[in-house]
Amino acid sequence: MDELNLSLVGWLFAVGSGLALALGALIIIGLHRSGEQVRRHLAARVLDDSILFGIWILGIAGGVGVLLEKSWSRWVLELFCWTLMILALLSAFARWRAAPPPRGLLLLSLALFVLPLIAVCIATILTLRGETAMRVLAG
Repeated sequence: MDELNLSLVGWLFAVGSGLALALGALIIIGLHRSGEQVRRHLAARVLDDSILFGIWILGIAGGVGVLLEKSWSRWVLELFCWTLMILALLSAFARWRAAPPPRGLLLLSLALFVLPLIAVCIATILTLRGETAMRVLAG
């Protein structure tokens, strides 16, 4: 039994990653127009931002690949899910450590964001490894 419908997985990751990519681009454009100091900070982080854009493009490609029933989409989307889970956990941990005590409410808010994200990613990975995905995305 599959966890999620393959069409839902494809649309969820294609649209979600596309929206994240567009939002990131808008934020960078807005920051670029903010002033010289902000532009210098952006220039110092250009490699980090480029890698993040690449990761979101991986999500779009995996989602579209699932919708088009391409065999390569299984490993691309699984790679994206693993990367997203690891980055979300690392980011949440760094945010939690940087906050001054008391951090209980912050921990709760981070958990309410990260845990559903991880649940969707795990369900997607299980779906991509399921019989239906193996049959449909066989190539």
